[in-house]
This record gives sequence, structure tokens and C-alpha cells, in this order.
Amino acid sequence: MTRKKQFKAESKRLLDLMINSIYTHKEIFLRELISNASDAIDKYYYEHAGHVSPDQFEIRLEPNKEARTLTIIDNGIGMNKEELEENLGTIAKSGSLAFKEQMDDESKSDVDIIGQFGVGFYSAFMVAKDLVVISKKEEEPAWRWESDGESGYTMEEAERDGHGTTIILSLKEDTEEEKYSQYLETYELKELVRKYSDYIRYPIHMNVETSKVKEETKDSDKPEYETVIEDQTLNSMVPLWKRQKSKITEEEYNQFYKDHFFDFQDPQRVIHFSVEGNVSFTALLYIPSHVPQGFYQQDYKKGLQLYCKGVFIMDHAEELLPDSLRFVKGLVDSQDLSLNISREMLQHDHQLKTIASRIEKKVLSELTTMLTKEREEYEKFWKEFGINLKFGVYNNYGMDKDKFQDLLLFYSSKEQKLVTLNEYVNRMKEDQKDIYYVSGKDVALIDKLPIVQTLKKKEFEVLYLTDEVDEFVMNTLMNYREKTFKNATQGDLDLNTEEEKKELEKTKEDNKDLLDFMKESLKDKVSEVKLSNRLSEDPVCLTAGEGLSFEMEKVFANMPGDNPMGPMKATRILEINPSHPIFSTLKELYAKDKEKVKEVADVLYDQALLIEGFTIEDPIAYSRKICELLVDSHK
Repeated sequence: MTRKKQFKAESKRLLDLMINSIYTHKEIFLRELISNASDAIDKYYYEHAGHVSPDQFEIRLEPNKEARTLTIIDNGIGMNKEELEENLGTIAKSGSLAFKEQMDDESKSDVDIIGQFGVGFYSAFMVAKDLVVISKKEEEPAWRWESDGESGYTMEEAERDGHGTTIILSLKEDTEEEKYSQYLETYELKELVRKYSDYIRYPIHMNVETSKVKEETKDSDKPEYETVIEDQTLNSMVPLWKRQKSKITEEEYNQFYKDHFFDFQDPQRVIHFSVEGNVSFTALLYIPSHVPQGFYQQDYKKGLQLYCKGVFIMDHAEELLPDSLRFVKGLVDSQDLSLNISREMLQHDHQLKTIASRIEKKVLSELTTMLTKEREEYEKFWKEFGINLKFGVYNNYGMDKDKFQDLLLFYSSKEQKLVTLNEYVNRMKEDQKDIYYVSGKDVALIDKLPIVQTLKKKEFEVLYLTDEVDEFVMNTLMNYREKTFKNATQGDLDLNTEEEKKELEKTKEDNKDLLDFMKESLKDKVSEVKLSNRLSEDPVCLTAGEGLSFEMEKVFANMPGDNPMGPMKATRILEINPSHPIFSTLKELYAKDKEKVKEVADVLYDQALLIEGFTIEDPIAYSRKICELLVDSHK
């Protein structure tokens, strides 16, 4: 009678942890067992290097619905009695890790040993009530190891044709919560292999029932079909990203993208590169040609697919992409990642940060190349994802602004198209100190603003900001190539000559009482009423004082939730054009009818509000005042 042996390492409690706590998804067991089989073949190939053909190796799956068993077979190195007892009788004992430690550095790079922890085998107990392992090394007898995962294991001599290992899983009975029989369905097994083990370097075979036209009826109008058993290879083996770039067509890259990342359009850009060094990895990245569905929803998942030596680990490794590049899709395959014991999670270490940093640099470099050499393509990209690069400027307290500032585009009053900050600065007027910008709803409305017209008349270029985040960007950047960003609707632009300044100052002094009266009549609506040379054709405008701009006021007003301190408002300054006929009218009215000045002041203030895109408090009263003033002008 075969004597039952107990597990060496602290038995049932530890095994329960291995089976029930480490892995999130039960389906992962197949990945683990296939990875072990691949390791076993690698070991055999390494020990017989130069004397065996890699074509002779395979991994085979054999589901049996009647017996409720799933069998995984490999023709790898196999195990003798002592190794079976050491590797399977000791929890968390990894033969793969020990083997890898014995290899020289050169050989390590040639052989992909996946297993490190020695716990993957026990994941089979998540779906199996009993495990049988039959293993044989060359020129040694085969041995049978069996366990129910609870009460220890038995070992006895057995029979097996050729070297390798056979693992037989007797599946648990189905419950309402778990359908273990799904792992006997060929379609489910094919899908799991495709998901987790598609790039295992050895073929994974399985007999699959398929429908085929009978040979004798294939030329008939009504062909007949028969069910045949076909030996299929379930995995592609060689991943696209491990092939030579020169031998991969654009069509292959694009099809891989559409198949794996569920897009119906070709990507705009493919970035395929490898890095060797302390941390080696290959990345295959894609820049989509359009914003992905659900991109701006809270539950959208960024991140890259992660593979370790061709074995799929996770779908969204968020740590590999900064938020500013969350639009990038693709994958990373590395031999050097530190994974946790279940290989489902990444450990946060310097290796991960190194990979993430290299990816960010590569993507930004690719975008820079696109900007300088393929401007039209870059502008297409910018239209879809430019706002993400703007986010990169002010995210992380502006620490990364230098990475992104040269990639920004803004609409220009001079060019009537998108320009870079560098292009703007290169053609600034010799004595110009500031980079002028104005924010607004859209380009057409900004272009009509009084201050924009004035700046254009003086041949100053203005950047038109139409995104809500734009002013955050400018406030974060503060300057570019020693030129300060200046909101043209705020503060004194200092555009006048000394002579013009003296003349304006005299006009202000001569009309101080009128301006003070208008300020008093408008009360707390404005902080100041003043004359200004910033206007050329328009009678009035509103400018904001230092600090909060009008556009930022609108942004904060549209934010959800209530501010306990009340609404945030910019300081309003009403500026009047001293060269406009309306100013002459105001002077005349002040001399003979001050009440009328109040009415005109109210109308001018409301006009200025409308120009800046604000709503006025009482549109009906505004309309009536306009009519009254029109009537009065004809009396």
C-alpha cells in the first residue's frame, strides 16, 4: 500500500493561502501550468543544446468531459522521484528558480524561464479536487504523484512513454457560483490560451471538433458537412513585437492594433522599440487616430498590456503611463519586472519606474518628430489629444512643464492657424516683452474683441485660447524663452508712446470728476472707471484686475458644487475710449444732465459685459434704456 506523505511546508493553512488568496481569477491556473510546461521544455533544450531540434517539442491539452478531467502534457525535461518530492512536496519550492540560478549569464538570456516562486502549480487546486502528476526524466523510471490538496500526497512508480510531464486535473463539481466544467470546453480553452499563453514559444496542441465539407460533395450545389477531429495549434508562438521591425508590414501592425485594442480604425502612429540594459523590455505602442469610446468617463482604464517573457500578466498596467499620455495603447514585454507571487500584480520598484520613464520619453520624442517633420499629421493628433498634453503642463504642480511646452499649439491672430510657442517667439517684435493671449469661447468671438483688434492694429500677434484649461497652462508656464505670458484683457499692456501716455494722463485729469461720477453710479459693479488707449474703434471694454481673469471666473462658475466662500469673481474695470464719440457725449451730458450719465454708464457697462461673454442682470431694462437713449438722441 502506498504511504501518504504530508506536505513539508506548514501544510493545509499555507496551501489554503496559495489556492484561495493569491490568485484573483480561477482561470489563471491554465496559464500557470502551461508556463511550467514551457519552463520544462526550456530546461530540456538547454541541457541538450545543439543535439535536439526545437521542432520536436509541444504542449498538449486533452479535455475529457465524461471523466471530467483536463490533462496538460509536455515533453520537457521531466522529474525523477527526488525532484517530484522536492518541487511538489514542498510548497513554494521553485525548480525553475533554482535552475536559472545555476545558469551562466549568457545562457540566461537565451532561455526564458518563467516560474520563480514555485506556487503556480498549486493554482490547479482552485478548479481541481484531485491532481495527478506523471513525470519521467530520460533514462530514469517514471513516477506518479497524486494529491487532493488537503491531506498530503502519495508517490509510486509509474509508466510513461518518453521524457516529460503529464498533469491530470479532476475538476470540481459545478456549483451555482462556479461552472468548473467550462474548462472542458474547447472554445473556452482556446480563448484562455489566446489570452494568457498566445506567445509561449512552443506549440500548444489540442484536438478540436470542427465541421468540414465532405470531399465527395465539395463541388455539389448542396455540399454535405461532417464532424471531424482536427489537431489544432492554439497559440501563435512568435509575438509580433519580437519579430524584426523591418519584416513587419504596416498592415500587420494595424491589424494587430485593431484586433487587440478593439478599434475599427487604423492607428495614427506605431511606436515599436526595445531597450537593453539593467532593465530590458520591448514596447509596441500605438497612438490612436481618434479619441477612444468612453475616454473622458471616470471608469475609463488607461495603461498598457503587460507581458513577462511573452506570458500575459495584466490588461491595464497603469503605472507604465502618465495621465498626460493616457491615450496611448499598446503593450510592454519585459524579462526584468518584479511581479508579486501570483504574477497578477506589479511590485512598485525602480525597474517599473525606469520602464515608465523610457516610454514617456519615447512617446514625447515621437510626437516631437511628428510636429517638426509631419506638421499636418501632428495637427490631426492635436485636434484629438492636445488637451492631454496641456494637462501634462500643469499636472504634478508644473514639474513636467518643460517636457510638454514645445509640443503645445495655439491659434494665432497673425497666422490664422495653429502655431507653436517657439514660432510665436521667433517672430516677435524686437521691443516686445510679452506673449499676448486672450481667452474666449471660440476663435471667431475672440477675434472680434476690442483689445484683439487694437493689438492686431499695432501688429502684435495674439494667441487665442479656447479650452477651459488654457489659462491654467499659461499660469503654470509663466514664461517661455524669457518672454512672459500676458493676458491682454488684464492690467496695463504698456503699448503707448511717451507722448500718448502724457496726453492720456492729461485727459484723465481733465475728466476726473466725470469718471468718478460714473464709478459712483455703477457702485460695486466695477472697481474703477478709466480712460484707456487699448481701444481703437470700440467705445468701451471690461478688463480684469490682477489675479483672477474673466475666463477663469467662468470656469470656476461652471464647476460642480458650491464654494463656501461664495462665487469667485474677477475685478471689473470699465475702460472708455477717449477718442470715441461716446466720450464726447458723456462730457456734454455731465455738464447738463447727470442723471442721463447714469443711464449711459449702465448701458455701457452692460455692453462691456456682453462683449466679454457674460450675461447681463436685467436684459429687459437694458433694452428699454437703449430705446430711450435712441429716442432722446432725435429730440
